[in-house]
Amino acid sequence: MKRSTLILGGLFLLLVVIALLLMQKPGEVSTTEIEGSPLLEVDSLSVDKIEISSPSLKVVLEKKGVEWHIQHPVIYRADQANVGTLIQQLKNLRAKATVSSNPEKQSVFQVDSTGVWVTLFEKGAEKAKLIVGKMGPTFSETYVRLANSNEVHLAEGIYTYTLNRAVKEWRDRTIASVPRENIKEITYQYGDTTFAIVLRDSVWMIGKEKANESEVNSLLSTLSNLTADDFVDIPPNPSPRFRTSVSYGGVQLLLAEVRDQNKYFVRTSTTSQWFEIQPWRANQILKRRKDFLK
Repeated sequence: MKRSTLILGGLFLLLVVIALLLMQKPGEVSTTEIEGSPLLEVDSLSVDKIEISSPSLKVVLEKKGVEWHIQHPVIYRADQANVGTLIQQLKNLRAKATVSSNPEKQSVFQVDSTGVWVTLFEKGAEKAKLIVGKMGPTFSETYVRLANSNEVHLAEGIYTYTLNRAVKEWRDRTIASVPRENIKEITYQYGDTTFAIVLRDSVWMIGKEKANESEVNSLLSTLSNLTADDFVDIPPNPSPRFRTSVSYGGVQLLLAEVRDQNKYFVRTSTTSQWFEIQPWRANQILKRRKDFLK
């Protein structure tokens, strides 16, 4: 009985080991622990160009003065916060382990031509190039390889979704930005109908009537930092008819509803760029006189 129990116990352990080996994905076995080792030396202030290339997209970001701009595939002011986040992630990139040095296994971790290639420039010269592959065993881990090395690292600090942003996510989506305190009057025009909300002695008024303070505050929050949902780089033909204008703080917004596509086109008096916003965002702006009255 004792002998048979030992045999059964040994067989059980053997089956456990075999199961664990079978569950391991090919090539995803850590070979060297290097917890916390920095993969890049990044001087945030000196970085002046970043190229991001994947099988589906290439984006070139370049610093001009103190601002970042997209140079490819469009020329446009970049979203400064998104670029800053990327630089910070590259600076904080840390290797947890070296999982492979075999070139034939690079495709397993998607750190070959299928990955996202990131080239970093400092003061006009190429500083570093790396390939960011698929996500690791946990959400915070990613497989990364430096372009001049065969070593594949399991790393923390960078996320693939940060690099795989659509072009519109790299663009500055600001339609209009006006300090809230600079908005003293908001004028609406719907065809031949016009009305204005005016700040008088710290009270918002419509004619001789007090405006609903909560409605005005909600509108001010939207107008002071109005952002687009998308960009319209090729103006539609025929050109939409702008039926509504909203003027405030030296800016005039023109809005046209595209009913068959459930969206709105927006232009401003300060730029030739066309923007697209969704109905829920347009409804925060398109108010009638009665909406502001108590």
